[in-house]
Amino acid sequence: MATRVMLLVGTKKGAFILDGDGARDGWSLRGPFCETWPINQVIGDPTTGVIWAAGGNEWFGPAVWRSDDGGATWTHSSAGLAYAAGQTPIKSVWGLALGPTGILWAGVEPAGLFRSDDGGATWSHVEGLTEHPSRAEWQPGGAGLILHGIVPHPVDADRVWVAISTGGVFATEDGGATWVPRNRGTRADYAPEDQRYPEHGQCVHALAMASGKPDRLYQQNHCGMYRSDDGGRQWVSIEAGLPSTFGFPAVAHPRDPDTLFLLPLNGDQAGRFMPDAAAAVWRTRDAGASWQALRDGLPQANAYFGVLRRAMAADRLDPVGVYFGTSGGALFASADEGEHWSCVAEHLPTILSVEALVRDG
Repeated sequence: MATRVMLLVGTKKGAFILDGDGARDGWSLRGPFCETWPINQVIGDPTTGVIWAAGGNEWFGPAVWRSDDGGATWTHSSAGLAYAAGQTPIKSVWGLALGPTGILWAGVEPAGLFRSDDGGATWSHVEGLTEHPSRAEWQPGGAGLILHGIVPHPVDADRVWVAISTGGVFATEDGGATWVPRNRGTRADYAPEDQRYPEHGQCVHALAMASGKPDRLYQQNHCGMYRSDDGGRQWVSIEAGLPSTFGFPAVAHPRDPDTLFLLPLNGDQAGRFMPDAAAAVWRTRDAGASWQALRDGLPQANAYFGVLRRAMAADRLDPVGVYFGTSGGALFASADEGEHWSCVAEHLPTILSVEALVRDG
């Protein structure tokens, strides 16, 4: 049975799809889709093949697009993607995640969470998060006040973690009715010195769950790299050995809970590009105790590009394929867990997200 790999790419000017096979070479590009709307994330269901794309802006409004035929045709809906009358209008959808029972979650700007029980046709507001007592104290990060990360538990549909910039990590264990902050141990270097470990208010950049250990979470923060082994109740720094405490994407290995892929940038005040303008993906095989730079095939001079929070992904094949897209519109791929890299697409619009959808047959 043939294996089909699709790279789902969200950009500032629509969604694109790269089609490949199990060898992960000979990629072909399709798109742009979604009428060239700004698309913040594209995800796919490996069981059904359905693809969803999240996007919008203050001009278009928010919407989630859906394709049932591999990207050939698309429809979109914003039904229910709105706060109550008198509240700040929603600008766009920033994040998507599919839960274990088929619930589709959507994070929006200004930060809030919505759910769909009909595959994205209609949406309902998860009011418990918006009504959290800390809500008035959340502040916008560089991209705005956004809920960009959603991590559902792989089995328990009532357990979900979300990442808010700038609000922190919050978790629910009752399907969204109530939420608690999960930020203990993460720094907020931009706060006064005696307030750098608050209960909430941290700027999360990426949140990833370890395979087979749903209570192990990895977090790339504006101010450091962290791991939690208790569902986010306590975080420990794992940034020693990295070239920077700053970056955006972090991607977990699909089978090994100790392996994580990371793309550090050179810092908040130094331009947010590759450290020393030399591109590298950093990998840990021991849950952050040590790190290795993977550079073979990546530009080692004049790499003045960034990689945004959703613009990195891994597939589920063996060995694992790893992919990332740049602010300059280039897409890099490795078919051997980061040991060797090649550029598989160039001159795309700014890449906002990359996901790998693998299907058999």
